[in-house]
Amino acid sequence: MQNEALIDHYLLKILEANETTNLTRISSLEEARKLHIEDSLAGLQELQQAPKGLYGDLGTGGGFPGVPLAIESGRKTMLVDSVRKKMAIVESILSDMGLNDSISTYSGRIEDLANEHPQSFTALTARALSKLSVLMELASPLLSKNGLLICYKANVQDEEWDHALSLQDKLGLSLFSDRTLTLSDGETLRRIICFEKIGNPKMKLPRRVGLAQKKPL
Repeated sequence: MQNEALIDHYLLKILEANETTNLTRISSLEEARKLHIEDSLAGLQELQQAPKGLYGDLGTGGGFPGVPLAIESGRKTMLVDSVRKKMAIVESILSDMGLNDSISTYSGRIEDLANEHPQSFTALTARALSKLSVLMELASPLLSKNGLLICYKANVQDEEWDHALSLQDKLGLSLFSDRTLTLSDGETLRRIICFEKIGNPKMKLPRRVGLAQKKPL
């Protein structure tokens, strides 16, 4: 099966499972193809610029953007989400499709993953998960040297942007690229913001589970 057909087959399986378990708020196939396949692949360019090695999708939900990017890039991939029920369904679909050798799942908190697998990822994606500063803090201990954090964003307010840039040195990260594109509907804007791991953070990371969100830097 070609990559495009494989990705579409995965999406259909997710929409089928979504009828009984809430994996995605999108139920229309047309809308899902745009927001789960086309939008997921918007960050492929940045993923291909990352060093070779393990790629992780943080807060993956139903496996987006992780699964389309994994299939299209051929990278060994780990899908990360704290909702075990979602991960069990995703894992079952991947197994049925024979993809579980190259795409694994992790049901747990990102901070726990960082303690178990420090500096193990050469690329991480995060879509609609949290504000930039929180993503940077969560990603820093997971990324290896020169690894990339690829953030999928819609609107980024000046305050969020300025705060993220002010934390680069503290978190051992540096702005790598910043690109805005429009999806095929001509309306949906997507901004792909990418940070590179350039050195060790100047604080002990990860902090305790939940602190990145509850008491952001």
